[in-house]
Amino acid sequence: MYKKEKTENLKNNIKYLIKSRGETQLSLCIASGLTRTTIYNILEGRVVNVQQSTIRKISDFFGVSYREIETVDFEEKETIESSVSLLGNMNPAAVPIIRESLLIQSLDKRIGELATIYPLTYYFGSASNVIGVLLESDVGGVNGPGDLLIVKKGILNSDKEKLVYDKVTKKLSVTNGPSCDDVICVVGDILEERFNGWRQ
Repeated sequence: MYKKEKTENLKNNIKYLIKSRGETQLSLCIASGLTRTTIYNILEGRVVNVQQSTIRKISDFFGVSYREIETVDFEEKETIESSVSLLGNMNPAAVPIIRESLLIQSLDKRIGELATIYPLTYYFGSASNVIGVLLESDVGGVNGPGDLLIVKKGILNSDKEKLVYDKVTKKLSVTNGPSCDDVICVVGDILEERFNGWRQ
């Protein structure tokens, strides 16, 4: 796909997402840390080559796929999904963001309680019992400090990658196996990865 076409898709998606999520250009700028000029230039079609870091910040703000925001028509996609889905047009789930160092002591708390203690992000998808884990160290060689993992808590019988905690080393890691024993504690299934997903 040509750069110009990707930029046009990005522009249209930002306009649609601002409107459909009840946001404004200003709220997007404040939350993502981007300047008004940057957003204005993208929306006015004055930029052909948008920086990857900028695209990531925008997609993270809206809770949408970084890979899809330049290539998929979200308005068309969401219209189709809401007309096909038995659940209709779902609201985003509020997800408490827990720092890695506070994760283990927070695992036995309910989501409602965590949502009152920690900052929130949003997850667009059908899910309950979902938390955001803000990494403070390298995990699995792919994710590092500042990355946010959206995780469905609990031991689930699925083939998704799992975030696990080693009680001996006191470190998080990612595995495909459903193992849980005296040493390894499964935090839950990884639903989504957001690189540099949160800044306070």
